[in-house]
Amino acid sequence: MDPETAEAIERSKHLLKQISEDSSVPRNIRRAANEAIAVLEDESISPAVRAQNAISIIDEPSQDPNCPNHARTKIWHVSSLLEPIRD
Repeated sequence: MDPETAEAIERSKHLLKQISEDSSVPRNIRRAANEAIAVLEDESISPAVRAQNAISIIDEPSQDPNCPNHARTKIWHVSSLLEPIRD
């Protein structure tokens, strides 16, 4: 894995961890953030597949009307970090 990809994944995990630890964020969104972190940490699959799986997990919660704006912004940031990752 190249350094840029590794950095994008680490930054994404950091942002998702912030969401998962924020008590003002609804439980279902925190759960999705934790699932996305688990997917990003699974080294048995390629970085591109991990990135796309994480994006698909956090996509629905980002559209939840109960999602606070600050969490939605972080989710979008994570998506923008992960989208360019290719094998």
